[in-house]
Amino acid sequence: MSAPPKIRLDRTRLAAPQVLEKLREAILSLELVPGTVLARQELADRFGVSQTPVREALLRLSEEALVDVFPQHATLVSRIDIAAAREAHFLRRSIELELVHQLAQQESPGLVEQLKGVIAQQAALATSQRYGDFVNADRSFHRLMYEAGGVLGLWDLVGRVSGHVDRLRRLHLPTAGKTEAILRDHRAIVRAIEAQDPAAAQAALRKHLSGTLSAVNEICRQFPDYVLA
Repeated sequence: MSAPPKIRLDRTRLAAPQVLEKLREAILSLELVPGTVLARQELADRFGVSQTPVREALLRLSEEALVDVFPQHATLVSRIDIAAAREAHFLRRSIELELVHQLAQQESPGLVEQLKGVIAQQAALATSQRYGDFVNADRSFHRLMYEAGGVLGLWDLVGRVSGHVDRLRRLHLPTAGKTEAILRDHRAIVRAIEAQDPAAAQAALRKHLSGTLSAVNEICRQFPDYVLA
């Protein structure tokens, strides 16, 4: 078996944050599935760095519960904790319900056009089944709302605790009709914001965020080795 390809880092930036970003993305995208062994020396060789930035990145990922560290034994990509996913979902829903209510009460013409642009991009990505890029566009859609609401720090907070629910969503995304449902929900959220209808914005947001967890039993049935129910 050939060795995995080397990963190039930006030498103008510190190594540890880049290793963290790339490992986190590999875990969230399920390129590194639950149970994958993460050997420090192998990762250091792949990134072309010493073990120190790898150790720092793995420590941060352990704090986010995305890896399990067993001292003197191994470090593994964690299984998806359903209870943690539900807690992260509760936090995000609470924040975003208030956020869309606020956005629908203020003049947001620039935001509406930006959100519509992301939806158009997502529609093209869904057609070509480019799920990784679709997820990145989905993040952009929600991040734009946090930025417009002046609470971008909360976006970072939500991201740090959402690893388990994000992986559930990634498993659920290829399900027939899922991308179409996301697009319908996004359009409904934007229509409500544009119409300055806070109640409709909250109803659309609540429906949008309920999709994956309503299917959690089926996801667990399909991927029993990936989850911790």
